[in-house]
Amino acid sequence: MAFKFCILITAALTAARAGGLEGGLYAAVAPAYATPIAAPVATAVQGSYSPPQYSFSYGVNDPHTGDNKEHHETRSGDVVRGSYSLVQPDGVRRTVEYSADAHNGFNAVVHKTPAVSSAPLAK
Repeated sequence: MAFKFCILITAALTAARAGGLEGGLYAAVAPAYATPIAAPVATAVQGSYSPPQYSFSYGVNDPHTGDNKEHHETRSGDVVRGSYSLVQPDGVRRTVEYSADAHNGFNAVVHKTPAVSSAPLAK
């Protein structure tokens, strides 16, 4: 690629020295009709920023498959808070409450609730 570029420059210089191009080397590189075009400048719009905010939740309770879970989360600016829970294979419900912000980072607290058995206790 560099070799082709050198040949192109050499040909342009040779033509300019021989007087084959009017205007010399500059005419070979930039034609006289070329005019510079000013690129548009992006400007910041003041006062249009609003901190991100959202809230969502969902849940699944399928007795056929045993899939039982929930998730809730809210965000206000850079602070996120939420919780999710699921029933583990051993029947224990695991609930995770979490929060995240720029000052404290991500923090999570896990709670486990034992499975409730409806079978009568043997004596």
